[in-house]
Amino acid sequence: MRNRKKRWGTLLAAIAMMTVMLAGCGNSAGEQGQAAEEKTLDEQVDDIVASMSMTEKVGQMVMIGVKGTEVNDDSLYMLHQYHMGGIILFDRNMESAEQTKKLIADLQAQAEQKVPLFIGVDEEGGDVVRGKSFLTPPPSQREIGQTGEVTKAEDSADKTAVALKKLGFNVNFAPVADVDSDARSFGPDGEQTTKFVQAASQGYEKNRVMYALKHFPGIGRGTVDSHQDISTIAASKEELEKRDLLPFKAIIDERQPEDYFILVSHLRYPAYDAENPASLSKAIQTDLLRGELGYRGLIITDDTEMGALAKHYSFRELGVRAVTAGADVVMVCHEYEHETDVYLGLLDAVKDGTISEDRINESVRRIVKAKLLHAKTEA
Repeated sequence: MRNRKKRWGTLLAAIAMMTVMLAGCGNSAGEQGQAAEEKTLDEQVDDIVASMSMTEKVGQMVMIGVKGTEVNDDSLYMLHQYHMGGIILFDRNMESAEQTKKLIADLQAQAEQKVPLFIGVDEEGGDVVRGKSFLTPPPSQREIGQTGEVTKAEDSADKTAVALKKLGFNVNFAPVADVDSDARSFGPDGEQTTKFVQAASQGYEKNRVMYALKHFPGIGRGTVDSHQDISTIAASKEELEKRDLLPFKAIIDERQPEDYFILVSHLRYPAYDAENPASLSKAIQTDLLRGELGYRGLIITDDTEMGALAKHYSFRELGVRAVTAGADVVMVCHEYEHETDVYLGLLDAVKDGTISEDRINESVRRIVKAKLLHAKTEA
């Protein structure tokens, strides 16, 4: 507890400095600094959100993939025209450590936004890793789980976070919190998997790198790859609560909500919602995750270009349905056309009243708060 208080104190000081930079002209640096120090974190967040246009706010709620290994006209257009608030990088963007570091630094510097970008990556370990030529791949979660040594999960997350932070990343889409015998999971036992996920979370938090528990409410029982099409988890509420939900619930109960995302899956869970996949389900995101489990942090969708969604919905409606269900950030990883459609669909939904401004502000406050706490990376 003392370490957490100390960490938050350090972060608040850093935020105060950032607020000085974000403040308007007209006051001396000393006056701005004094004003920043007098404001609470939430007050600073409210000031930033109030200064944003609706086009800026909607952009904060979309995380995209970009093409190329350096900043170009296309990526800058997405950042300037649509104010996209987050970028996820893949191997197509990462040739070397130096190039990746420069790309991230350039994206941050040229985004021209009121808060830094989320810059994320999928560095789970095992088969799901990026930048193998210059990043040491972490062991698979299954390999770590089989050792029975919980500390290895924290050590692996710690090393991964350090390596990513040096490049400029502030988000890693890991650990996998699914309970399963697959290599991406720590194991098939709910309680044991929970212990490893808890340990991994500490490794990321130690380095102020946001992490993402995935894939809520658990895809360990799935039989169809979501990249291809949607599938159904037939388990009852009781079965899901006794096993699949355990890792998520443990982190929600013990960790600060601003330190991590929860990434929702594209699978369908009839025990909660017989019609909609989790990423588009109010019953799962709002009623279960926010209501029953009490989660107050950021909810992000899995990639909406996966077949589980893309084969059944238009991109103009996908973002609207996800946000209406409870998501704060909609992820679109590949095509600029699809990313644009998600953004414009959301903007149109605000204009016609389908999504209220209050609902947008709710998500943007969470996003800005998390960014102020985690966006500072090593030079």
